[in-house]
Amino acid sequence: NEIFQEFVQDVAEKALASSLKGGSNGEDVEELLSSTGLKDELVEKTATIGEKLSVRRFEKASGDLVVSYIHGAGRIGVLVAANGENNDANKEALNNIAMQIAAMNPQYISQADISEDEKAKLEDIVKESALNDPFSLPKPILMELIEEAKEKHWNDEDKKIFEEKKSKMNFLPNFLSEEAKNALSDIAVAAKEKIYSNKIFSGLVSGRVNKQYKEISLMDQVYVKAEDGKQTVAKYLESVDKNLQITKMVRFEVGEGIEKKEEDFAAEVAAQMNS
Repeated sequence: NEIFQEFVQDVAEKALASSLKGGSNGEDVEELLSSTGLKDELVEKTATIGEKLSVRRFEKASGDLVVSYIHGAGRIGVLVAANGENNDANKEALNNIAMQIAAMNPQYISQADISEDEKAKLEDIVKESALNDPFSLPKPILMELIEEAKEKHWNDEDKKIFEEKKSKMNFLPNFLSEEAKNALSDIAVAAKEKIYSNKIFSGLVSGRVNKQYKEISLMDQVYVKAEDGKQTVAKYLESVDKNLQITKMVRFEVGEGIEKKEEDFAAEVAAQMNS
């Protein structure tokens, strides 16, 4: 929609010209709308286009080099800022990194940017996930749970299935009854403190958490164009210019953050225009 695109361009230009910094959580949006006349324009465009428009966030990036990348006819937009020599090789490298960000959606530049609270939350998620899927637990722990399940909860049919399939534990869940699998999960949850203190379990959690870190941290991700399928983004940048340092990345995607809910759109527009 041409009217929508013009409005977005106007928002971008006024945000850039302002002293407001914006942010990933919608910081400064209300002040931008109120101080630049965009608030009234937003109501007008909403009525003209016939679709609800809102400005959810804006962000700025600055550095020795800043590149932008648009993917999928405007579905995803990326900004990458870096410090280093401003030359064609570094610009090309940052453009490649922008494509990486568009494709892989990292949440942080490096693991150093992950707060202790976020690390603790991630560890809790990994622990709970393991307990809810007992067959993903280390075999010694799993076998203890199974012995208790056999003794107290499983029926004769499930016990028989276990004896027949125990040599191929990976396939066992496909044959056990839902009641048997649920009982095993309940036993695992009830014994979580004991399991959490198990060194083997701690090693499993550490491994899974580190794997998650590598997936959500840009510098630790495997570079999407790596010829060997192993080179990380950090190693790729180092191969281009060891002094090139990414300082900020911003990723926008159409529809992100939209709360899907039913509402009286006409009434809402009318209320906005009368306010």
